[in-house]
Amino acid sequence: MAALPRLVCASSVVLVVWAGFCSAVCVEVPSETEAVQGKDMKLLCISCMKREEVTASTVVEWFYRPEGGKDEPIYEYRKSNHEFPSRFSGRLQWNGSKDMQDVSITVQNVTLNDSGIYTCNITREFEFEIHRPLFTSSRLIHLTVVEEAGEDFTSVISEIMMYILLVFLTLWLLIEMVYCYRKVSKAEEAAQENATDYLAIPSENKENCAVPVEE
Repeated sequence: MAALPRLVCASSVVLVVWAGFCSAVCVEVPSETEAVQGKDMKLLCISCMKREEVTASTVVEWFYRPEGGKDEPIYEYRKSNHEFPSRFSGRLQWNGSKDMQDVSITVQNVTLNDSGIYTCNITREFEFEIHRPLFTSSRLIHLTVVEEAGEDFTSVISEIMMYILLVFLTLWLLIEMVYCYRKVSKAEEAAQENATDYLAIPSENKENCAVPVEE
């Protein structure tokens, strides 16, 4: 009977692992806030659904506000994509996921005038039989457009550490090669000395003499 609890525990572990693989993982990662002139910039907007929101319909609205200006609609997703006439006309691309948890857009060929505040509004309407409540959330992205990409400090540190590691590994390899070479040389010298000593023994005593072998 002691094997039954172990079997139940093992089955539970398998079910937990299986559920971990089957359930979708959603992480609300903030968007980058610096873009380079002439490049494409993805405005990341992620709103993870709760269990009760799976059967909800989603509406996404994107707004842009220049410095000292007002919010103006630039993009909307309401069962289909719609781009509003603006300075971004023809330069916006939908990058949302099918499950509508990632509702990001990409601004193509970014210009210096694209700096400002971008707002991502998500509205979910629950599809219940009795009532249809709404859930809303917003994400703000303060975007700055620069002429040239600045050098990433993290990448510089990583590159320096890589070179230090290569130098260390090279020195360690050289030390190991020298150590092995000296060890082999000593073994050959010892074998040569043992052979010389063996040849110096009279022939009548060689039968009772064994040449010591050094490990």
